[in-house]
Amino acid sequence: MDRVDHIAGQTFHGRKGDVQNAFRYSVDYVLLDAEREVRTPALFSRNGLNLTALDDVDHGGAPKAGRGAVWVREVLAQHDIDNVDRILLLAQPRTFGHVFNPVSFWLCYNGSKNLICVIAEVSNTFGDRHSYLCHHADLSPILPDHRLCAKKIFHVSPFQPVEGGYVFRFDINDDRIGIWIDYNRPKGGLLATLTGPRKPLTNRAILRSALRRPLGSRRVLGLIHWQALKLWTKKVSYRPRPAPPSQEVSGQ
Repeated sequence: MDRVDHIAGQTFHGRKGDVQNAFRYSVDYVLLDAEREVRTPALFSRNGLNLTALDDVDHGGAPKAGRGAVWVREVLAQHDIDNVDRILLLAQPRTFGHVFNPVSFWLCYNGSKNLICVIAEVSNTFGDRHSYLCHHADLSPILPDHRLCAKKIFHVSPFQPVEGGYVFRFDINDDRIGIWIDYNRPKGGLLATLTGPRKPLTNRAILRSALRRPLGSRRVLGLIHWQALKLWTKKVSYRPRPAPPSQEVSGQ
């Protein structure tokens, strides 16, 4: 893969439990090889200023101090995963220099072009980040109907506790992206999805997105706070932010 792909997708969040709340909105993601030179349209930059951009400093490690794929290689080595040939990054790009990614994904492929590992990089609005390492114990290919589990240890929403667990499902192909995150806890939880077609990123697509969603990730932050206000009016319990976990990455 020597190009940047664009996913003009839809994200859905549906709350489980006694208090129901659900929403769906459009979102722009890009997908690229994190370790190789890629062909970019004029309005997109890799580690540079532009209308849209994807910067290593935003991913792979602490917020605003990321190290990109170098960090991913270190994480893989720490978990004895040494057969990864390519690392792709799926994330929302910077728009006019601003970015906020509630969740980005490092997609790791072996030499046979099979997806064998995913690092889900989760950030909250308080400036914290934690990543979940998803793979089979034998590092066999992750297929669309496979479900990978992880214990929740990171505070994301003040309207959900830090308990329970996630079930991840990934359907990544040449034409479409599908990711499902099913958070389960006693008497509640949340289903979050990201789906959309996968096409080469073009200047026309960038301009279309800028016109349709001119605020980029600022719009995402605004929608998050709007949904929080709705939950507050429904008298859902608010939980103060706890200290983030000491480790950067956790797994199954």
